[in-house]
Amino acid sequence: MKHRFKIILLLSLLLSSYSYAQNNTLSGKISSNGEELPYVNIYLKNNKLGSASDINGFYQIKNIPNGTYTLIISSLGYKTKSVNIAFNNTQIIRDFSLESDNSLEEVVITGTLRPVSKSNSPVPVEVYSKTFFRKNPTPSIFESLQNVNGVRPQLNCNVCNTGDIHINGLEGPYAFVLIDGMPIVSGLSTVYGLTGIPQALIERVEIVKGPASTLYGSEAVGGILNVITKKPTNAQLLSTDTFLSSWGEFNLDVGLRYDVSKKTQGLLGVNYFNFQNRIDNNNDNFTDMTLQNRISIFNKVNIERKNNKLFTIAGRYVYEDRWGGEMNWEKEFRGGNQIYGESIYTNRWETFGTYELPTSKNIRFQFSANGHYQDSFYGETSYDAEQLIGFGQFIYNKELSEKHDLLIGLAYRYTFYDDNTFATLSDNGVDNNPSIIHLPGVFAQDEIQLSDRKKLLLGVRWDNNSLHGNIFSPRVNFKWNSRDNSNILRLSAGNGFRVANVFTEDHAALTGARTVEFDGELQPETSWNVNVNYVKKINTENSFITLDASSFYTYFNNRILPDYETNPNKIIYANLEGFSVSKGVSLNSNILFTNGLTINTGATLMEVSVTENNIKKTQLLTEGFSGVWSISYKFNRNFSVDYTGNIYGPMRLPLLGDNDPRDEYSPWFSIQNIQLTKNFKNNWEIYGGVKNLLNFKPAANSINSSDNPFDVGVDTELNPERAFDPSYVYASNQGIRAFAGIRYTLY
Repeated sequence: MKHRFKIILLLSLLLSSYSYAQNNTLSGKISSNGEELPYVNIYLKNNKLGSASDINGFYQIKNIPNGTYTLIISSLGYKTKSVNIAFNNTQIIRDFSLESDNSLEEVVITGTLRPVSKSNSPVPVEVYSKTFFRKNPTPSIFESLQNVNGVRPQLNCNVCNTGDIHINGLEGPYAFVLIDGMPIVSGLSTVYGLTGIPQALIERVEIVKGPASTLYGSEAVGGILNVITKKPTNAQLLSTDTFLSSWGEFNLDVGLRYDVSKKTQGLLGVNYFNFQNRIDNNNDNFTDMTLQNRISIFNKVNIERKNNKLFTIAGRYVYEDRWGGEMNWEKEFRGGNQIYGESIYTNRWETFGTYELPTSKNIRFQFSANGHYQDSFYGETSYDAEQLIGFGQFIYNKELSEKHDLLIGLAYRYTFYDDNTFATLSDNGVDNNPSIIHLPGVFAQDEIQLSDRKKLLLGVRWDNNSLHGNIFSPRVNFKWNSRDNSNILRLSAGNGFRVANVFTEDHAALTGARTVEFDGELQPETSWNVNVNYVKKINTENSFITLDASSFYTYFNNRILPDYETNPNKIIYANLEGFSVSKGVSLNSNILFTNGLTINTGATLMEVSVTENNIKKTQLLTEGFSGVWSISYKFNRNFSVDYTGNIYGPMRLPLLGDNDPRDEYSPWFSIQNIQLTKNFKNNWEIYGGVKNLLNFKPAANSINSSDNPFDVGVDTELNPERAFDPSYVYASNQGIRAFAGIRYTLY
């Protein structure tokens, strides 16, 4: 009995000690420059315990076991702080102050060309981190964007599988793509610029929807995609990511940080993708996916200077050999008329950087240049093209007063384009006449602080196109936020313009299946856009919820659209004799639960129409509804599951006349994926899963007359529905497939 009493007493003491050990509490306030900061993340590293500050900046973490931990305090727009704290049956009260993060490379807000936190930006900017893209690993950023609301990667060719990015239903040429804020993707490279960017180096992607020509000039009509790479000083020493799929796809990403000297740091990235498996699951005798062999090398150097002046320069080289076509195609058939194939060799280089002038004034020079060389055959049709683009701009930023922040820019862009088609022939139809365009411009914006919670942004730009003359682009943005920043309202209105070269943008014009025809001289497109954005943040005891809703309306004049319907044997390009409208609403929701569950969902309902001769039609290859989701759950700090997907409504498709046997509209379809990830303490990570769980594939007859790709014995004028046509495409032919990968990080 005595021994039993001792055992009970000992157990009671142990339980009491354990219970008391869980009573460690950490609490306090988070502020910056004397003002409380709400919604700041505070958590213990390598532990599930954490919290977020409330609207008064107060935070509290309870039931912390005894031990020494690293406390992480982080919030967008502020420098992350880490503090070591020891707990031994104590209640600790600690206040923390965060510094604003003014590093241009760490906080790049695409909407204003100025570093500002997302919540303070008068222009609505969507930010997607590298963690978001890891939930559905892909070989390129192009495919990764399939889970971004209102953004859809669109394949433009059933055979060569090249594509572009649609933003709110507008085609790829309307999307302006930047790397680290510099324009590197335009014209000929629209369909290739988002492939081969080493994802091991990507820090985040910022997206602005709607015209932004006031700051970025031509092509920034539908929206902006800004791919921001890691800063060399903050990157991991080594990061690798390798995965392969059951289809035979192999992808390798490597990132390496290195020191050239004490004041010069570099970041090297390599991406290699290879797919050489001929697959024809729909039995049309054409490859379901193009065979590809691609390598991309990226290098970025940061040079430390006096007074923390910025100087960074980067470069990238991409080589790709891709082909698609009949299953028995070989290299010796390239350009011939025996066996159909589309073979594309691409060589591309880019360089870009930022240099802050060594003056007391805040002046920086940004520059970029790229060269794109393409040697390709679409059946018998040869397409050799060369494009060189040089860009430079000076930006001066000056705080005129506490309420006025002025930004002035002076820009110049040079574009050289040449190919072997009649697009660059002189008027006599014999001599070659490459396109050379000079585009100087000047822009200004004034960010006005109307009050503590109201901000007004006024902007204007003037450009002089050497072919089309003067172009004027104004814009205005207004932002209001509640006192606790849990409600944010933004109103935007602006103008966009675009000067098009259709041969650089539409590969349907190159397949040889249709004759290309220009109807008159193409004039610059113009657009007017209105956007309303509302953000609501809700914090509960067990969750953090962000709702982001937008409505948009864009009106186009002089829009350039390919006409597939007037004559099924032709693609006719002309300025629209009428108008086009893109309008809709979208909603994003982000819900973070304290138990490890995260839910991101989004939906867009829109109508993109073309009105000509008082006849209104829905734009081709534009869905009326789209939805995306990403559901993640962390069972513990070492194991997680991600379920991602999208759903698209019907799209009107290009047909070869009334007797075309294919459906006029695509069906509703959904691409869904699941992934399991396991982390190990030695910096290794393995992941795997299944893509396209529902095994969705387009109709087997998507390529019309695939048995006669050279139209042998067919009068396509009398029988257009019997013509070979690979332009009827709305989704990839890849069905269900498994994938597995491994990552290693060395800090």
